[in-house]
Order: sequence, then C-alpha cells, then structure tokens
Amino acid sequence: MVQFFVIHGIAESAWARPYSWAGNNISDLGNVHCALQPDPEPRYICSPEHGLMNFSFVALGVLLVVGAALTGGALWRRGRAAAVARLLLAGAGVGFVLAGLAPADVNENQHVLGALLIMAAGNIGLVVAGFGLAEHVPAPLRWVTTLLGATAITAFGLFLSRHYLGLGMGGMERVAALPLLFWALAVGVRGLMRRAGRRQEAIPAERLSRAG
Repeated sequence: MVQFFVIHGIAESAWARPYSWAGNNISDLGNVHCALQPDPEPRYICSPEHGLMNFSFVALGVLLVVGAALTGGALWRRGRAAAVARLLLAGAGVGFVLAGLAPADVNENQHVLGALLIMAAGNIGLVVAGFGLAEHVPAPLRWVTTLLGATAITAFGLFLSRHYLGLGMGGMERVAALPLLFWALAVGVRGLMRRAGRRQEAIPAERLSRAG
C-alpha cells in the first residue's frame, strides 16, 4: 500500500502543469496521452510517469487479492460475512489491476469496470468486513471498518452525481477510493505488530525451556 502513495507523489510531481488533488482524478496519473479531457470535468492531462503509475495500480491490486486470500483466521471469523467481505475486497484488487492495465484514455470501458470494482465492490466489502472480522480484532476497529465503507459508498454516489461538496471532482473521488487503502494499511500494520509481539513473548519462553 505504501508504494502506491509514494509512486502517486512521484507521478504527480512530474507534471509540467500542477496536478491537483481537487481537480484531477487519480486515474489521470495513468493516462498515456497528453490531451484535454472534457469529462467528467474539463482538465488538461499530461502524465510523463504514467507507466510507473499504472504499474503501481497493478501491484496494489495483486497485493489486495493476495491479502484477501491469505489472511484467513488471522483476521477473519468463520461465516458468510467474512467470505463475502473477502470476495468483494479481492474484487477491488482485480479492479486496480484492470485500471492499471487499461488506462482511461486507452480502454475506457475496461478502466470504468475497474473503477466500479474498486469503489462499489471494495467499499461494500468494507461495510461487510466490519461484521466479518475476527473476535480478537478490537471492536472500535470493526466499527470504523464499517463506517469507512459507508462513508466511501456515499462519496462514490456523490461523485457519480457530480455533487462534490466543495472538495472538487478529484477530492470526492479520493473520499470514495482511499478509505479502502487506509484500512488495508492499518490492518497490515496491526498484523505486523501482533506478529512481532508474539515473537517477543516466545523468546523468554524459549530461554526458560533451554535453562530447564
């Protein structure tokens, strides 16, 4: 997940005309051609590092799919909610792969399908994930997971209806797309911290067994 934000910064800094988080879509960074884009809002797009950005989309998507497939009991409880959430989150990963392989100005239909998977399937997956996370996951994190998904779905509806509430087209798109990434990053960091904690607890026990 971190690579996405790093590469996002690199790609936007390469623009001759300043890239705007409010006025530009995330996908604009992956557009191959320099041209005036009329929809959904008029803007000039020219992204020299589009190849790097599209690689980042694909890598992010693969990581989401792998994460949804491999986390298992370490993150999820057994049951339908967890299975549905994992399937939808993997769908969002597929969406990022599609978006990266098909820039908006090369294959718009495939790119739009990818965006729908990210901001519809992925965010519904977040809502459901709040009910499918394992019992050892703190209750506040489960609640926040569902709240993030509901917020992102609402933002996606506002984005589609072109009601940006002062955030701009790009700003509202980010409210719809980024909660999933922030959640995945938070869950990943928590998992690493728990693993490190278990290792620290195992070291004294191992020493005691050797001493005995």
